Amino acid sequence: MSEQTRFTLSQADLPKFWYNVNADNPVPPAPVLHPGTLEPVTPDFLSVLFPMELILQEISTERYIEIPEEVREIYKLWRPTPLIRAARLEKALDTPAHIYFKYEGSSPVGSHKPNTAVAQAFYNKISGTHAMTTETGAGQWGTSLAMACNYFGLDLEVYMVKVSYHQKPYRRIFMETFGAKVYASPTPHTQYGRSLLEKDPENAGSLGIAISEAVEAAATSGGKKKYGLGSVLNHVLLHQTVIGEEALKQMDLAGEYPDVVIGCVGGGSNFAGLAFPFLRENLKHGQRTRLLAVEPTATPSLTRGVYTFDYGDTAQMAPIVKMHTLGHTFMPPGIHAGGLRYHGMAPTISALYDAGLIEAVAVKQRATFEAAVQFTRAEGILPAPESAHAVRAAIDEALDAKVKGEKRVILFNLSGHGHFDMLAYEKYLHNGLEDYEYPAEAVQEAMQHLPQVPLPA
Repeated sequence: MSEQTRFTLSQADLPKFWYNVNADNPVPPAPVLHPGTLEPVTPDFLSVLFPMELILQEISTERYIEIPEEVREIYKLWRPTPLIRAARLEKALDTPAHIYFKYEGSSPVGSHKPNTAVAQAFYNKISGTHAMTTETGAGQWGTSLAMACNYFGLDLEVYMVKVSYHQKPYRRIFMETFGAKVYASPTPHTQYGRSLLEKDPENAGSLGIAISEAVEAAATSGGKKKYGLGSVLNHVLLHQTVIGEEALKQMDLAGEYPDVVIGCVGGGSNFAGLAFPFLRENLKHGQRTRLLAVEPTATPSLTRGVYTFDYGDTAQMAPIVKMHTLGHTFMPPGIHAGGLRYHGMAPTISALYDAGLIEAVAVKQRATFEAAVQFTRAEGILPAPESAHAVRAAIDEALDAKVKGEKRVILFNLSGHGHFDMLAYEKYLHNGLEDYEYPAEAVQEAMQHLPQVPLPA
């Protein structure tokens, strides 16, 4: 316990470039398709939702993209984030493994999401956008974009998944404190929301539904509003790579290199942010680090989904992408990891998983909270339920190393704190949490509604 356990960088070490995995990805990208015509999308179609600079980043194959100075100045509010060796957890597990975590919960809003929120708000501001729309599950993304829009003088509408809206009222209040308007999705404010409420006034919502409402609000605004997405797309994953770039320097300070890098996945942003720079080291410099994505058994898009073209949202307004999906009509159970309740997965992560370049595992809700409580009691940090999935996998890796008598270096992304998730912890501590398994019948039904994309010969 006398060894150094905290590895910090100075602000001078803050990365100046984002890493674009598409420069080194051996898997050719699949086309992004128009939801109506099923033809490849054009920049004109995407420009209804995104400023041109983000569209160019979406398709770029440049290895490094410079981080604007205006973005780096706001990053300095919390970046670089610390890398911490979980020595007390190692002792509690009696494992020969060395466990490190990159702590993104040190940001002002308590998660990794501002890394892309600040960038997206900046590019919207300089392109002349006056207002943005977005969706959010647990509220980490909505809070992050609310903070970013506040700094750049942009109005924001947030469509928050209804089950999370009621589970996490303090996230809503946090967003409103930054000046955002927050609606429980599905809402009566959009045509799609009204159509769902007419069929089922008690509809608990999903990320797919909230995306549809936010996309509709932007697309019908006559150019006044643009849409911001918190995960899935390439430009979002790109902005998160500051995490992994910092972690590479910090692991060097620690004098070790990870055997396995772990992150939770819903859409894929925090996993990609940590893992992609290490993937570069695998592809370009001969490293052999395992990259492990962890998802809930309730929404196991990588481990149990189908790799095919599907809509990014429930109303079929967002572009069609090739990804691991449970089907855009799939309604996930109301697990407390609201940020992981997405039917699909980032196309880039899906392609890498299909090619065997990354691994994936699904874990149950109760086991995830068990790991979170064990981590909290050892390290003193309460993880967000989403991040706790990575904690679960890290503990499992450490216990496996113990059984095998291996010194294994484990690095995971603690992508956010759980200070706004106390209801979930209360339910776990008082035996009120359920385990949800993969609902095979529901997914089989959802597969019947996939877009009929003509496959190339």
